[in-house]
Amino acid sequence: MMTSNAVIYHILTPAEWENVRRADEYRPASLALEGFIHLSTRAHVPGTLARFFAGHTGLVMLAVNVARLKAELRYDAADGQLFPHLYGPLNLDAVVDVLQIASGTDDPFSDSAE
Repeated sequence: MMTSNAVIYHILTPAEWENVRRADEYRPASLALEGFIHLSTRAHVPGTLARFFAGHTGLVMLAVNVARLKAELRYDAADGQLFPHLYGPLNLDAVVDVLQIASGTDDPFSDSAE
């Protein structure tokens, strides 16, 4: 069970973030196409980076406070794991930090990722 200060993450390109940060909420293409926004737990971030963002540089990672979300958050099974999916737009007041992911970093939480 997630605590009130639990944080989950969403990775996007700098260009996407520039467009998003001027709005009150974030509606990526996945929301219209799949009905939800893909998010990752801290443990999932390295795998998400490797699988979906290999070769991308200068990525941005949003740290999202679960307790502040206005849309429904569900943990759905995918690839034998439970991934957080947000079934509605991401209200930007739930974003508690915006982290730059250094190029070539496969785990932004490791001590070498500065």
